[in-house]
Amino acid sequence: MPEPVSLIMLQFLAWVRERPRRRADVREAWRSCPRISVWEDAVMDELVAFDRDGVIVLTPGGRAALARSPDERAARNPGKAPHVASLMRATAQ
Repeated sequence: MPEPVSLIMLQFLAWVRERPRRRADVREAWRSCPRISVWEDAVMDELVAFDRDGVIVLTPGGRAALARSPDERAARNPGKAPHVASLMRATAQ
């Protein structure tokens, strides 16, 4: 079973998915807290990668992590909100 992805990582992955991002864009937007190196962690965890043009893109692993998130599942299945207990179990693991 894949490791759970943190909320800030999910936010970062969703941000990358919105449009192509260059390294400078990422450093500028995600530098607010030097202790949180979410984009560097995403590269090391192979959730994002640089393409030939130097643009940061989601990898298959990054797309899968987003697809597993409760928000993405709810967006794909409107009206079928996940049960709170199941969400609590998922985040506790």
